[in-house]
Amino acid sequence: MTHTSLFEPTALGPLTLPNRLVMAPMTRNRAAADGTPTDLMAEYYAQRATAGLIIAEAATPNAAGRTYPDTAALHTDAHAAGWRRVTDAVGAAGGRMFLQIQHGGRVGHPDNSGGRTPLAPSPVPLPETIHTPTGRQAPVVPREMTHDDIRATVADFATAARRAVDAGFAGVEVHSANGYLLHQFLAGNTNHRADAYGGGIAGRIRLTVEVAAAVAAAIGPERTGLRISPAVTANGIAEDDTDALYPALVDALAGSGLAYLHVVHADPDRPVFRAIRAGWRGTLIANPVLPLDRLPADGGRAAAERLLAAGADLIALGRPFLANPDLVERLRTGAPVNQVRDAYLMYVGGPTGYTDYPALPAPAGERLSYA
Repeated sequence: MTHTSLFEPTALGPLTLPNRLVMAPMTRNRAAADGTPTDLMAEYYAQRATAGLIIAEAATPNAAGRTYPDTAALHTDAHAAGWRRVTDAVGAAGGRMFLQIQHGGRVGHPDNSGGRTPLAPSPVPLPETIHTPTGRQAPVVPREMTHDDIRATVADFATAARRAVDAGFAGVEVHSANGYLLHQFLAGNTNHRADAYGGGIAGRIRLTVEVAAAVAAAIGPERTGLRISPAVTANGIAEDDTDALYPALVDALAGSGLAYLHVVHADPDRPVFRAIRAGWRGTLIANPVLPLDRLPADGGRAAAERLLAAGADLIALGRPFLANPDLVERLRTGAPVNQVRDAYLMYVGGPTGYTDYPALPAPAGERLSYA
C-alpha cells in the first residue's frame, strides 16, 4: 500500500500518530558522564514533540556496550530516572517516544566503559581511532564473545527494554545497524565465527533474531521495533551478501508481530529495499539518504514523499529534526528550514547547537509552543 501524505494520522500498534514523520535516533553526547540523561536532553526532545514519533538516541543496555563519552545508558535506576524526566517532558508537550537500545560491540574503548575490553563476534578491531575522554585513541582488539556473553547480552537487551517501558517509553527500537554489535554479527568482515552465530547467513542473523524475540517477549512485540542498515559501511562494516542477507532476516522475523522495521539510508531504487518492503508485512519506517553537507531546501520532504510512494509507512528524518524543532510545520507549510550549524556542535555538550535552534514565529493571534 502506498501513502500520499506525510501529514495524515496513522496507527503504530496501540499508538495513534498525528503524522507519518519520525525523528530518527541521533547520538548527541549530552548525557552525564555515567550515562544518565540530563534535563537539557528533556528540553531538546520536548521541543520536537510535534513529530509523529520520536525515537530517542541509542542507550546502552550494559556497561560493556558503551561506545563514546557522554552517551546515554539504561542499566541502572539512575539512568531510568533520567529517562523518566525526558518522557514526562515529551508527554507533557503531546509527544510519543520509543527508545533505541544499542550495544557498541567493537565500537568502544576501555576508557569509555570503566576499563572493560569491548566485546565483538570476532577479535577484529575497529579500523579507525575512537573518541575517548582524553582524545582520540587507537582501537583495541575486542574479545570474542562466548556463548555465555551472548546469552547475557540478550538478557540485558530485554532488561533494558523493561526499564524503558517503566520509564515511560511507548516502546523500544533494537539497533542492528550502522556497524554496532548486532550489525557486526550480520556482516562477514566482522563475524569470523564457525559456531551457530557465524558462518552462513542463518548463523549471522541469529543474534539479531534472538534479541528481537527476547525484547518482544519482555515488553510485547507491539512495543518492539528493529533498525537495519543494508550495505551501510559505517564503523568499518563490509557486507558481501546484502541482497540475500536482509530478505533472509526479514523472513526469519515473519510472524513476530514487531511494531516496525526501520531501514536506514533507504533507496526505493535499490533491489534490497524493494525486497524488504515486499517481504515485511508490518509497518516499515524508511530513512532517506540526504546530502551530508547541507539540508535540501525542502527539508527532505521530496525524498520522504518518494519513499512513501514506494511503500514506506513512516519516514524517519535525522538532521532535519536536529536543526528544526518545528520540522513538521515547516515541511507542511513549505517554510524555510534551519541548516545544521558546525557539525562539531553535534557532539560537544551544552545547549549551543542543541536546544537553541529557532522555531517559526507564531502566526498573528496564535501562541505556538515547541518546548
